[in-house]
Amino acid sequence: MPTEIRQSPPRPSVDQTGRITGAGWLIVLSFGLVGVSLGLSLVERERTQPLFLGLLGLLAVVGVFTLFAAAVGLLRLGRYGQPQSLQKNVLDGLSEGLVVTDRDGRIVYANQAYADVIGARSAGEIKAVERVFSAESEGAEAIYRLAQAMREGRAAEEEVRIATAIGGNRADGRMARWYRIGVRPMKQGSQSLSIWSVSDISDDRARQETVFQELQHAIDYLDHAPAGFFSAEPDGRIVYLNATLAEWLGIDLARFEPGALRLADIVQGDGVALLQGGDADRRNRTDIIDLDLVKKNGQSLPVRLLHRVPVTADGAPGATRTIVLNRSPGEDVSEALRAAEVRFTRFFNNTPIAIAAIDRKGRIGRTNAPFLRLFSGETTMGARRLVDLVGESDRERLEQAVAAAAAGASQIAPIDATIAGKGGRSARFYVNPVLDGAGDDEVAIINAIDITDQRALEQQFAQSQKMQAVGQLAGGVAHDFNNVLTAIIGFSDLLLANHRPSDPSFQDIMNIKQNANRAAGLVRQLLAFSRRQTLRPQVLALGEVLSELSILLTRLLGENVKLNLVHGRDLWPIKADINQFETVIVNLAVNGRDAMPGGGTMTIRTRNVPAGEVAAFNYSPLPEVDYVLTEVEDTGTGMTPEVQAKIFEPFFSTKEVGKGTGLGLSTVYGIVKQTGGHVFFTSEMGKGTVFRIFMPRYIPAAGEKPAGSAAEAAVEIADLTGTATILLVEDEEAVRAFAARALGSRGYKVYEAGSGIEALDVMKEAGGKIDLVVSDVVMPELDGPSLLRELRKTRPELKIIFISGYAEDAFKKNLPENEIFHFLPKPFSLKQLAIAVKETLGR
Repeated sequence: MPTEIRQSPPRPSVDQTGRITGAGWLIVLSFGLVGVSLGLSLVERERTQPLFLGLLGLLAVVGVFTLFAAAVGLLRLGRYGQPQSLQKNVLDGLSEGLVVTDRDGRIVYANQAYADVIGARSAGEIKAVERVFSAESEGAEAIYRLAQAMREGRAAEEEVRIATAIGGNRADGRMARWYRIGVRPMKQGSQSLSIWSVSDISDDRARQETVFQELQHAIDYLDHAPAGFFSAEPDGRIVYLNATLAEWLGIDLARFEPGALRLADIVQGDGVALLQGGDADRRNRTDIIDLDLVKKNGQSLPVRLLHRVPVTADGAPGATRTIVLNRSPGEDVSEALRAAEVRFTRFFNNTPIAIAAIDRKGRIGRTNAPFLRLFSGETTMGARRLVDLVGESDRERLEQAVAAAAAGASQIAPIDATIAGKGGRSARFYVNPVLDGAGDDEVAIINAIDITDQRALEQQFAQSQKMQAVGQLAGGVAHDFNNVLTAIIGFSDLLLANHRPSDPSFQDIMNIKQNANRAAGLVRQLLAFSRRQTLRPQVLALGEVLSELSILLTRLLGENVKLNLVHGRDLWPIKADINQFETVIVNLAVNGRDAMPGGGTMTIRTRNVPAGEVAAFNYSPLPEVDYVLTEVEDTGTGMTPEVQAKIFEPFFSTKEVGKGTGLGLSTVYGIVKQTGGHVFFTSEMGKGTVFRIFMPRYIPAAGEKPAGSAAEAAVEIADLTGTATILLVEDEEAVRAFAARALGSRGYKVYEAGSGIEALDVMKEAGGKIDLVVSDVVMPELDGPSLLRELRKTRPELKIIFISGYAEDAFKKNLPENEIFHFLPKPFSLKQLAIAVKETLGR
């Protein structure tokens, strides 16, 4: 406070709280009346007696009232004013200036501190706060706001800077002063008062300014230090960056906002893993990390980090403190050593191989960034031993490898192991012993490579190879069976032609033919699996096909299974063999029915799948093109993983003996694949199975004519006889004998040949009189397509029928382009052979 006021006795203050009250005025009035009475006593008695008696009566009333006021405490006698003096002394002793004003702004009370603040030297110089500070232009606005708050009956406070000290108070030599001014309402009985407080806070402001300047100097020192510095939150948000580091990285500090920049924006590759998170034993410890930062222009900046993660009071990691040393060329004194270390650091952290050092107890020491990325996760983040990073079944082998490295073994085989807590991911570990005795207790260097994708490809390739091998075997078996079945069916037809239905042997022959036809059905399923059956593809509207098939499916599923058909809108057309596609749907429906012995629901859905939505199914391999999807879903028992692994293999079945051949789903697989589609499934125990068939969208070529309807019936040929000359080429003697007899019985002249070479000789002997060649496709020495090329050299117009147990497409690619021929798949009956010959000759 100003010293000159403190030295000016008495110190001025204003106290009008002790003014005469109503009771005081009553006493004054009483004494006045007494004086008047004494004056009247000097006048003549006759003239003053009435007045004198009246005054005495009034004094009596005043006396009674005074006694009553004293009784109720309205008047206090003796030691009057002592409590008010105590309160006044307390208020006058405050360091904060106080002023109490009434509703009209008149001062009721002002303490001595207020007089000191405003520089008042006497009570007459004390003015209300509004008058003192409103005179200063800097304080007028603040005083207006405070006065407004006072009138509204609320408390308020303002800090005001006055360029010239109030009242000329400049004891400390400073002209400008800071004042904190406040106002609050107060009730005194029915009277409304306002309490103003005024404090000179210039010294506090000066101290704050000093601290702020010191802080600014410290920030300036840090900003222009010869090393970079940054601080980042545990989630990677950079909250501080000094000017040196910002200059190195090309970042404009004027536009830098704390938290907007992240570690991933300035740290190259997987190096972020070295700076974030951190195990509990790495916190509150300074780590030396060499890595590359990324400049704003994309260039690399080699640096060495002195990195520390502090721990907060609750044990959680706090914002990092990281010093950055520039290791660019010319920045390091030991240039050769610096360059070598930078190269090693780049190799170490930017390699796709995870690297870690292991001590004798199998604990993980130094690691590179890819190692932290590969093995990061909730289950492994706290693991400090190498074996804790892999599945339990692989830990023993890995532990043995580390022990062998510690013993100095130089040749340790790689170990493939699953990564713990990584959803089936796998890694290959290479354990290399450390033999240089570095003194840091490292006994092995571990190199780990993620082989999850490689394993998946290996499994897919193995499955594909297995399916292909089984398919080749099934196709070969089917081909040989077709020859046998063709002979059995053919000779059965010959016998039936010579026996009447009333003949006792007729029924036996029919049973032979029927069982041969059943066997032929099984052979067709094998051919379907091996994708060697004959298909007659045509453009199909899938919705119409399924609608027509629903009647048959309802009968097959029975009463306990409900069938739901859900058709997609505006389905694209597909191209497939309608009979084979119906076989696919029927086999899936029957398989689903058998999985619901207690009944359930079978749902068949169709919809378009654009190429952009294919990746969402996460099936491999499934090219991203337009598909028409057919889903067959049941609510059955589902399949175990063991069953799922073999579901498409031929002759694999979970049904009882005699209730299935195991060819249903293998047929589905073969037909869909041969048609150019894809089939996948999802199954969960207790919830059911969903088969998904992806058929490619059919887009007709320019100028292509629409194919005929599948419902078009073939024209029935009534007369199957003829007189043409036919060359029959078949290496299977039984088939050749049957076919020759069948054609001969229809009036044809038949030449026989057991091979392609023999057929050429027969053609020469016949002298060009052959009208038609019926030839097998697969024959020794000279196969069917090669025989055709030889025959075309002398007889370009010669007609030919190929017969085979394989599909037409299997050998068509070996024929000349635009070659015209007829195809008859094995096994065939006598009538089918006769119709094929008649149609070909009639073309």
